[in-house]
Amino acid sequence: MVMHLRRRAGWSLMLLLSLAIVAYAGALLVTRAFPDELGPSLHVHSFAISQHIVGAMLALALGPFQFLSRLRNRYLNVHRWMGRLYLLGVLVGGSSGLYLAAFSYGGMITHIAFGSLAVLWLATGLLAYRAIRAKRIEVHRHWMTLNFSLTLAGVMLRLWVPVMVTSGIPFEAAYLVVSWLCWVPNLVVAEAVFRASLRRANPPAAASAAAG
Repeated sequence: MVMHLRRRAGWSLMLLLSLAIVAYAGALLVTRAFPDELGPSLHVHSFAISQHIVGAMLALALGPFQFLSRLRNRYLNVHRWMGRLYLLGVLVGGSSGLYLAAFSYGGMITHIAFGSLAVLWLATGLLAYRAIRAKRIEVHRHWMTLNFSLTLAGVMLRLWVPVMVTSGIPFEAAYLVVSWLCWVPNLVVAEAVFRASLRRANPPAAASAAAG
């Protein structure tokens, strides 16, 4: 019972934060009110940033619902179509994000950080798609868990930057750190959570299924 309540609370928080960033990104898309430090580069590459925002919004809005077992079990076709739209968002957001990484504020450190994020976002999405096409359900869940942890980089970036800046760290230094901090810990936590859930569900097969 306690574990169920924790999972529900965690999912609710994830949904709330995701939708909050969707609303924020939608406002940016309409107003183009980018932060002063980031604005010039983003205005030059306005088409790519629009693609990135729309793709990420789609993935963030749909991603949390893909983890609802009740939806998946009762309305499998809805789950499948939402999954297709989610992966379309990843494709659009990830490919434009990879392009934008070369122009990111902060120089080579952020270029590599955001470029790596985009590559892993696209790669885990592709692996999740290939796994479900092969009917490897647990492997699909594994890659989707990792993929959505990367989708949540958009949330964590906007949480970490103000926290670090208000603590007295200059924006320039904070942005360099957050370009990695917004997604690397997500992957570590997602992997740990997935392996723990797999062990609880099916202890003998946990190691082999996760390795696939």
